[in-house]
Amino acid sequence: MAYWLFKSDPDVYGYQHLEKDKHTVWDGVSNPVALRNLRSCKKGDTVLIYHTGEEKAIIGLAEITKEAYPDPKQKNERLVVVEIKVLERLKRPITLAEVKARKEFADFALVRLPRLSVMPVSDAQLKLLGI
Repeated sequence: MAYWLFKSDPDVYGYQHLEKDKHTVWDGVSNPVALRNLRSCKKGDTVLIYHTGEEKAIIGLAEITKEAYPDPKQKNERLVVVEIKVLERLKRPITLAEVKARKEFADFALVRLPRLSVMPVSDAQLKLLGI
């Protein structure tokens, strides 16, 4: 099993929406590196949902329920989606400021590549996050 971090604008589709819907198609990814990461997601992988904007924090967990397939809303076959289901909201959000304050996260894509919307999370990083 692998771990991923998906970024989301909470005003567009945040963790609160996923909690209500229970399951969703994760779309809207267009960056080539993020798309490559999305294609690497496997059924059963865990996803950390991160809110962008004012919040800038990891909010909750989800699980990949369907691996990447072409986005049915797009004509470009390179654009893919995955399906996820809600798992649980974290007891407290883990803020970007907390992550950046720890030198152990210097190589974390969340710190190094702030515009990347889908990124891997290592076992070591997950443990450091306390998840």
